[in-house]
Formats: sequence, structure tokens, C-alpha cells
Amino acid sequence: MLWMYLLKTKKMTKNNLLRMDNVGIVVESLDDAISFFSEIGLKLEGRMTVEGEWAGRVTGLGAQCVEIAMMVTPDGHSRLELSKFIKPATISDHRAAPVNALGYLRPMFAVKDIDEMVSRLIKHGAQLVGEIVQYQNSYRLCYIRGTEGLLIGLAEEIGNK
Repeated sequence: MLWMYLLKTKKMTKNNLLRMDNVGIVVESLDDAISFFSEIGLKLEGRMTVEGEWAGRVTGLGAQCVEIAMMVTPDGHSRLELSKFIKPATISDHRAAPVNALGYLRPMFAVKDIDEMVSRLIKHGAQLVGEIVQYQNSYRLCYIRGTEGLLIGLAEEIGNK
């Protein structure tokens, strides 16, 4: 992987980036999305409604009202912000787009047992996209379509057990 190479060769330059705070996904049902991502292992950190002139200035949507839920990974380092727009209504739907569509987003989660995770998520309505594959002696990987057809990646590190 490129980042591992850069770290090993110390060619990364210093900049002002501190971290990535979260990835946001717009959903139809916060309850369904919270339930699904909880099944993966994320924990609900908080849920609230965000509205007001300041919020619309950030997004460029003007007056808006959005219910959000922040999910956090078990290590506390990564977050997923789930958003349900109340006002304005959502205007497009990219969930059915193929994985090579420009701008398509897909979070990838590291898991301990990919077979068990996929089995559990299928019982909750997820669908395996393609199949679970092995990349060299490093990872077993797959994509699934979860709640609302959201594309999710799963990766199990192997070889270093």
C-alpha cells in the first residue's frame, strides 16, 4: 500500500492536517442505519437535530434541518456521521450507482472474522456483492450492500495472526 511505502521511506512532508474526523452518509432512516452499523460494531456516540442559518452556510443549502447520528468505531479513532435531511428534501440517490461511479463513497471496516460478520449482516438484510476474496497473504476482502443499499467494505487482515 502506498501509505506504508511512504512511511517506510519517510517521504511524507509535514502539513497542517491533524486527522480525519468522520465520513458522512445521508440516509432515509436513522434508526435502520444506526441498527445496521451497530451490528458491524460501531457505537452510537450521539444523536441530535442540526438546524439554523449557520448550518446552511456551511453546506450551501440555505435553511436546513438535519437529524444526525454520530457512530464511533471501537478504538475511538474513526467516526461515521449519519444524516437524515428533513429540510431541504434529498434531491438525488447514488445508492444504486456502480462502485466505479465518480464520487461514490464506501467506508471500509477492519474485522476479526469476515465470514462471521458477513453471515451476521446477511441475516440483517445485507447482500454480498461479488464474493469474499483473498489479496495475497495480507487480507480477505468483500463488499456488501447494507441497509438502504449502502455499499460497505469489510477487510480481515491475515498472515499476521
